[in-house]
Order: sequence, then C-alpha cells, then structure tokens
Amino acid sequence: MILINGVMLDSQKINTVLPTLEKQICRTLQKPLLSPLLVIEACDKLAQLVERGTYSDLIDQLCLESQVSPEQVTQVIRMFRKESLLYKLKTELGSNYDKVQSGTPLYEKHPIHKRIMPLGVLFHIAAGNVDGLPVYSVIEGLLAGNINILKLPAVDQSFSLLLLTELIRLEPILAEYIYVFDTLSNDIAAMQRMAKCADAIVVWGGDTATLSVRRLATPNTRIIEWGHKMSFAYITEKGLTEEALAGLAHHMLSTKQLLCSSCQGIFIDTDRITAVHQFCERFLSILDHASENYPPITIGMQAQLTLLLYNQELTARADNKRIYKGKRCNITASADQKLEVSFAHGNCWVKALPRENILSRLHRYKGYLQTVGLLCGNDEWEVLSERLLRAGATRITPVGDMSRMLCGETHDGDYPLRRYTKIVEY
Repeated sequence: MILINGVMLDSQKINTVLPTLEKQICRTLQKPLLSPLLVIEACDKLAQLVERGTYSDLIDQLCLESQVSPEQVTQVIRMFRKESLLYKLKTELGSNYDKVQSGTPLYEKHPIHKRIMPLGVLFHIAAGNVDGLPVYSVIEGLLAGNINILKLPAVDQSFSLLLLTELIRLEPILAEYIYVFDTLSNDIAAMQRMAKCADAIVVWGGDTATLSVRRLATPNTRIIEWGHKMSFAYITEKGLTEEALAGLAHHMLSTKQLLCSSCQGIFIDTDRITAVHQFCERFLSILDHASENYPPITIGMQAQLTLLLYNQELTARADNKRIYKGKRCNITASADQKLEVSFAHGNCWVKALPRENILSRLHRYKGYLQTVGLLCGNDEWEVLSERLLRAGATRITPVGDMSRMLCGETHDGDYPLRRYTKIVEY
C-alpha cells in the first residue's frame, strides 16, 4: 500500500503518484517550519492509545509472529511519550533549538545570526530487523522538521502503515510530511524518483544496502548511514558469575541475536584455548536452561540452522573449531580472533582475546563495532572500557543491557537529530 497526504492507495497507483511527488513536496516546503512540539503531542496521543489497548489485537499478532515480548513493545512505546521526545529534542539539539542565536564573530565588526533548520526532505530506507523502527525513523525526521519519504521493508507491510496513518489522524497537519511506499528494492526507477526528491537518504542496513543507495543517490544528496553493526561480550575471570551469565543468555534469546546491539559472540580475556573450552561447557547449560523461557524457532529456521551447523561440523577440525551442542542451543569454540556474525537464535561463538590484544585485533573492525557487553571486576571496568572504545566500540554496557533503549541515547555514536538538521547563517 501507499500513504499519500493521509490517504491509503493501492500499490499499483505508484506510477500516478511519483510524477507529482516533487511538486507536492515543494508546496509544503514553502510553508512555515513544522513545529516539533506539534509532532510530540501527536506521538504522545498515539502512545496513550497503544497503552490503553486500542491496537491490542494487532500488537498481540505482532508479538506472536515476531516473537516480540510485551515488555519489548512497552519499551518501544515509552520512546513515543511526550517526556521522552522532549528529552530527546533538548539532548540532541539543545535547549535553544528553536531560537535564533546572534553574535559577532571573532575579528569581525558586524553580527551574524544562526539557527537550526531541517535538511528538508529525508528518504528513509528502513530495515526490518526491529519492529517499529520504520515509524521511529520517520518520527525522528519529523522532530527535526523534515518531510519524510519512507520505503517500507518487505517484512513490514501493515504495522508501520497503521501507526503512521493513526498519527496523521491525530494530527492532520502531518499528512503532507509523511509519504509511505511499499516499493520493492529492485524497482530502481521508483527508488531513483524518491531519492531525487530528497536532501538526504537515511539508510538502515548492511554494506549491500548502503552500496545500492550510493548508486541511487546523486552527488548533491547526502547519505546518512545507520547500519550494519556488530556487538559482542567481553568477559574476564573476575566477572564470571552465574547471575551475569544468565543475563547474557536471556539477552541473546530475547533479541534472537538479530539486532545490531545483540551479542553475536564472546571474547574471553585469556590466551588459553582450554579456558575457552571450559567456558563453553559452563555457558552451554546456562544458555540451554534460559531457552526454556522462549518459544522454539520456526520449522523453516530450524532447518536452515541445522544445515549451517552440519556444514560447520564438516569443516570444524580443519578450521580448528569445536562445537558444543545443547538441546536447543549451540556454542562454537574457535581458535581465531575474528569478529563475525553468529548463526543467531541461541547459537554463538566463543574465542580467546587477551586484553593486551584488544586494540590490535579489533581496530580493523572499527566501522562495524557497536555495543560491548562487559563482564569484569569493578577494578577492571574503566581500563577495559577505554581500550574497547579506542578500538572502535560506541557503547559499553553490562551484558544483560546490551539492547537497552534509553532516552537521549545515541545511534551508533551519533545523535540523529543533529544529522537531520543544518545550521544556517544570515
């Protein structure tokens, strides 16, 4: 489906809509700047409706299909509340975000005026690994005062459309600031038309998605990348407690290891492979026990996972790996120190990485690092955090909090509202 000026249209209407899209956008750009407070009030009303159960049937279905917990839904909705968005706005753009700043520059005689303004038009190419992410990406664009064109991910064809349609119903002024398309990524002509209208393309995804967007964009279009990041846990002997390991196991299983902030694997502060094997034996029982609290994966996913594990078993000896197989989870002990994605769904890797080698081994992945779940002694936290951050990580947390969502927190070390705005002088 397509959402244009608050009206839902059939996808086949795209060839009628796209030729007039730029003209519609230019009409909106001639109007006064969109007030962030108007956006915040609408989002708060939407959050209240969700909390009252207005969309409970849809959310229950989402939880069932995506295996999302009600607690995760509550955490996402909290980010739409008025106090959350006001805090975000002031944290990222400052208390005087809507004020003109005047002053005389150094060595100059005449004053100049500065103000924060939106980039203009954002084209969001959303990923489907986080439910609600396409909507939140658009809301961030609205907060910064931008017109937003959203290309939905293939796996999200109803939830985001419903929420954005409801947002427009609650505040009709937003109708001309939100355009939604369910266009497939291989429809290059349509994608180029949308990209041509944008001042910046906001892309969520991995290297392939980013490379594709760079081919779409003209030289005068900014590309804002939020993608592919990897996260892991780093554990020292002083930090090994049953409680912390249980928290790490629940984190892996609750996120299914599908988020950028999900723990893909574990580095142990040791240079002994025997210590890695001992840890795997200990952690496997904890991981398997935690998995009893989560629904099993689908038959199709199980079949795919079985093939991946079988292929790994065939090459395990040659690759110097050992696989620890549990009832529902598996751990691969590996002698290398590569940072890599896991098989997900309760399947991780464990490798040795002495603390003195953190920078030399991990710095090569600097563009991909995101969250490190650190499990260590209190006296080790500061030194290890500094070393991991210098290697390229953007966030250090306790292992159970790797996928937390906090008001005012950055995206991969950046504030999005700052990237969606510009400072003008006159």
